[in-house]
Amino acid sequence: MIFGPAFTEDGVLFRLWAPLHESVSLKIEGTDPRPMQAAEDGWHQCTVADAGPGTQYRFILPNGLQIPDPASRFQPQDVHGASEVVDLAAYRWDTREWTGRPWEEMVIYELHIGCFTPQGTFKAVIERLDHLRELGVTALQIMPVAEFPGRYSWGYDGVLPYAPDSSYGRPEDLMELVDGAHERGISVFLDAVYNHFGPEGNYIPSYAPLFTDHHKTPWGRGVNYDGDGSEMIREFIIENAIYWITEFRLDGFRFDAVHAIKDDSREHLLHALARRVRAAAGDRQVHLIVENEENDSDLLQRDESGAARLFTAQWNDDLHHVLHIAATGETFGYYADYAGDADKLGRALAEGFVFQGEHMPYRGGSRGRPSGHLPPTAFVSFIQNHDQIGNRALGDRIMASSRTDAVKAVTSIYLLAPEIPMLFMGEEWGAREPFPFFCDFDEGLNEKVRKGRREELSRLPGFDSDELLDPTAPSTFAAAKLDWSTRTSSEMLEFYRVLLDLRHRRIVPLLKGAGGGNGIYRSAGATLAVDWALAGDRRLHLHANLGGEAAPPLSRHDEGETIFRLGGSDGGRLAPWTVIWSISKGEGLT
Repeated sequence: MIFGPAFTEDGVLFRLWAPLHESVSLKIEGTDPRPMQAAEDGWHQCTVADAGPGTQYRFILPNGLQIPDPASRFQPQDVHGASEVVDLAAYRWDTREWTGRPWEEMVIYELHIGCFTPQGTFKAVIERLDHLRELGVTALQIMPVAEFPGRYSWGYDGVLPYAPDSSYGRPEDLMELVDGAHERGISVFLDAVYNHFGPEGNYIPSYAPLFTDHHKTPWGRGVNYDGDGSEMIREFIIENAIYWITEFRLDGFRFDAVHAIKDDSREHLLHALARRVRAAAGDRQVHLIVENEENDSDLLQRDESGAARLFTAQWNDDLHHVLHIAATGETFGYYADYAGDADKLGRALAEGFVFQGEHMPYRGGSRGRPSGHLPPTAFVSFIQNHDQIGNRALGDRIMASSRTDAVKAVTSIYLLAPEIPMLFMGEEWGAREPFPFFCDFDEGLNEKVRKGRREELSRLPGFDSDELLDPTAPSTFAAAKLDWSTRTSSEMLEFYRVLLDLRHRRIVPLLKGAGGGNGIYRSAGATLAVDWALAGDRRLHLHANLGGEAAPPLSRHDEGETIFRLGGSDGGRLAPWTVIWSISKGEGLT
């Protein structure tokens, strides 16, 4: 690692890339500042013989501004405070032999460290890992943990990407969480934000060319991945991903909003990132997930053996939208473009994206590229996640306004479909706590956030209401914490356990080696039939009626072995909210 403090035989080597200044000083807490030596290419460095783990330090620019290390490993006093030297190599792993799990085995569970438990810490999550293992979860996806300003945040306003936020605990606590997950056979993915930096506590522009005027993003100027001085900015980000994989032994990432990473270099940052992270992981199974509003299927291409060339999978918002409409009947905002009969749901299940280059009115232009040639495991499916809940004015979950039978129907579809399923924390017992957007800046920025949220989501209902939650209020954060006491009285929990057990026993074995272009579907009104050709010459069949009236099936729904049935038949017709899964050998839809 070229960024951050390094342990040497002579002490601790402190380094800062500050090409905008000819001189920089190092301030060890409790001592006088000392000048750093200017090296090549804008680097400044200084070795301190008596420094070690626990040493707190800052850098001082020529104008007197004191700044934390941009590659700080720990910030005990938040983003504006001193950085602390941490010896990550001192942690003794119990699961050093862990090499990961195959992608087709993944059942992902998205969680926010601060809201998952009452304590809101890394260590507290460890106490809940047995619950997740018994449920059938095989991967955690942790919302961003990079040091952010204030007491609480979704994590997408981080400014020190190498430092786990101090409100969650120490770096060693995160290592212990990863270790504990691996002991239970659970992989750990981290949500990484490389498309922007947060608005408070980002000192890098004061000494390095972090931003560029050549690209614009929803957060302002783009990160400088292709202009003057971009080589070191790119290295700072790529090395950060490698740092999480090698030092914390993470199993992969979910990369936030990659469509907003603008780069005209010969090798796009995303390509370089995927290539080098996979190389750094060696023989470990590392999986890379993208969130991509553009639905660019080129990022998901497979090689001749079926392995991902760049990225393993993408969050499939299209599938979420059609399942959400089926369960709730809501067609406002972007949901309007997914309304209609079950045809769009059939396309999402069989081919991946609903929009594969067609015009999307909400966006005012075309969206997506063809995706039917990809295997179903190139897509991550869900009925809830932090964005889709947080995009609602009150941050309410699907259970708050939907019939239980409707929610069970869409749940049984996404948990047993050949795509990779992802639960949002508490979903498994029908948690009703909201998950609204929250953050904690100074009052000037807080007011901008309040105004910005109203403007950004003005086309969605409720964002012009006086009842809109204040995203900066402590009560908004507190309301998002899970109430674990409601888990014990939940009938939904057993429903999830049964479905996930069935998935691991009957669906997962059919996914390894399953190619693309293998899904076909039929639809009529709210009735749907989907068929996938999977591994071992087996076919997976779905028959569903996601409406409130009985309807005739679209094809034989008794072929092969029925492995799951929700609802039933009514005189040869499918009863409302019926879902039937079966497995056969041979022909497809008949």
